[in-house]
Amino acid sequence: MVNISEPQIGKSEIRAVTKVLMSGVIAQGPKTLEFENNFAKYCGSKYAVAFSNGTAAIHSALFAMGIKPGDEVITTPFTFVATANPILMLGAKVVFCDISEDDYCIDPAKLECLVTNKTKAIIPVDLYGQIYDYGEIGKIAEKYKLKILEDACQAVGAEQNGVRAGKFGNAGAFSFYATKNMTTGEGGMVVTDDDSIMEGCKMYRHHGQSEKVRYEYLTLGYNYRITDIQSAIGLEQLKKIDSYNRIRRRNAEILTKGLNGIKGLYLPLPSKGNTHVYHQYTVRVGSAFGVTRDGVLAYLRDKGINAGVYYPKPLHLHKHFVNIGFKNGDFPVAEALAKEVISLPVHPALKIGELKYIISVIHDLVKEGGKLHEK
Repeated sequence: MVNISEPQIGKSEIRAVTKVLMSGVIAQGPKTLEFENNFAKYCGSKYAVAFSNGTAAIHSALFAMGIKPGDEVITTPFTFVATANPILMLGAKVVFCDISEDDYCIDPAKLECLVTNKTKAIIPVDLYGQIYDYGEIGKIAEKYKLKILEDACQAVGAEQNGVRAGKFGNAGAFSFYATKNMTTGEGGMVVTDDDSIMEGCKMYRHHGQSEKVRYEYLTLGYNYRITDIQSAIGLEQLKKIDSYNRIRRRNAEILTKGLNGIKGLYLPLPSKGNTHVYHQYTVRVGSAFGVTRDGVLAYLRDKGINAGVYYPKPLHLHKHFVNIGFKNGDFPVAEALAKEVISLPVHPALKIGELKYIISVIHDLVKEGGKLHEK
């Protein structure tokens, strides 16, 4: 089976974890501080605050930005639910904005009309490893004095005009889940240059305590701390992330070259100025291809290729968002693309022969005229 993802855990990570276990300091401690400092430096940010997962990072960053019940936060419906749930967790209102066909990110042309006097922030998502259009969205945020929380959970190491992901807003949130470009098993990070956001994040992750005064609870908070075990893994992964991303880009180039020109198959392309890190290599299966997306998925899996669909249904069509008033037809681009997208393996453990096999299997399907596995 050609897997859709394979976490890259080597001897250096194992040694680092063993060293932490033997040290006796296994909860959040000196390794976490080192991880935060190194990650901030990597992103070009003043601060980094580590969390137990990416959801906790987004939740805490929104809290630190001052999001309160009744506020409105604009985001995309075409993302993992962890982008939008923290808005609801703070009692704020989710306002979805449709996406662009070109990069699957929030469409700036559809954003400004959604801003009201209750809008306080925007959460653009660097979907599949490509940074959103900060140039246009940044102008809207500045015009209406809105905060931007960049959801960079899929884009560690991505760049736009030479600036790394995490820097395109007031704060950036990352995830280190097992399948991400770098992993700590579970884990997350917020990067920012803003002192108040940094302090708010640290307070929120530690039961509302200031790290300067223990047992003084200044606000409601959560236990969102990471462990030094995870941070030790993260430090080793951070040393390797650029090489991992280079291999992902090479693999994407091989797939693009091999699949280019197939009628009805739309391949991912980096937007101008962007360095894509291909957390996913996501293609669109259009009607001209001659077989549905689900037919392609079944065919690939029968041939031992574990492709995936991210995401089969936009967020606004899931029950808890339908219950607050969203409905089918609200965001036609997201709804259409959810029926067409399919992600092919692109991770750094792939062999060249496996990439060639993926390409050949798709060409075989084209030759067979799309008659197999249709339902």
